[in-house]
Amino acid sequence: MGIIQGLTEFLPVSSSGHLELAKVILGDESVAKESMLMTVMLHGATALSTIVIFRKDIMEILSGLFQFKWNEEMQFSTKIILSMIPAAIVGVLFDDIMESLFDRQILLVGVMLLLTGGLLFLADRAKNTDKKVGFGHALIIGISQAIAILPGISRSGATISTSVLLGIDRERAARFSFLMVVPLIFGKMAKDILSGDLSYSSDVLVPLLAGFGAAFVTGLLACTWMIQIVKASKLKYFSFYCFIVGALAIAYALFFM
Repeated sequence: MGIIQGLTEFLPVSSSGHLELAKVILGDESVAKESMLMTVMLHGATALSTIVIFRKDIMEILSGLFQFKWNEEMQFSTKIILSMIPAAIVGVLFDDIMESLFDRQILLVGVMLLLTGGLLFLADRAKNTDKKVGFGHALIIGISQAIAILPGISRSGATISTSVLLGIDRERAARFSFLMVVPLIFGKMAKDILSGDLSYSSDVLVPLLAGFGAAFVTGLLACTWMIQIVKASKLKYFSFYCFIVGALAIAYALFFM
């Protein structure tokens, strides 16, 4: 599960969708709340790997913020905050509904993977530019991130594809996509921890640490790789992968569940 999370959080193939498929393949019968602690740990690991990869960018942003001026760093941080608003609204208002979608909803995962594949295919055909992320762009990308809460829609795929289709430079699109999710992940982790819904016992410590370590290491590799993939305009290969896995998931849901 850790390896799947580490790879698919950054590669545009939907980490949530693949985790749901993995639960079926591995015979995991746990419902969403029972597996919430593992989910929190895995997302924390990939958030940490993002911080490691972009540590220089993050330090520059933080140092610029403490100058208390309307500089480039302050503007970038404002764009990050704007991009968080749609997902935060969905998370607060529709949390219970979203949780129900993470309980072996394989048909939904398959359909959303097909949607992800189509989005990636379109983005791969977009022209290269040198445009930066604007304030309006940030809000639109944030809406894509909110929609990507659905299992099967890749968060990185949706946000990067939306950015590229808006005409934003590919490398800037990838950078913004990976940085914009870090505050949301830690916010969601804090909400889950404070809610008291997380159940923990000492016998799950080793599996939790194993998942965290695997997600962190594979996340470092996948994040670095994904930046190169976006720059090289090779998203279409992941679109084909999403089409294949999505079709298999739909077939399984219709004929074997």
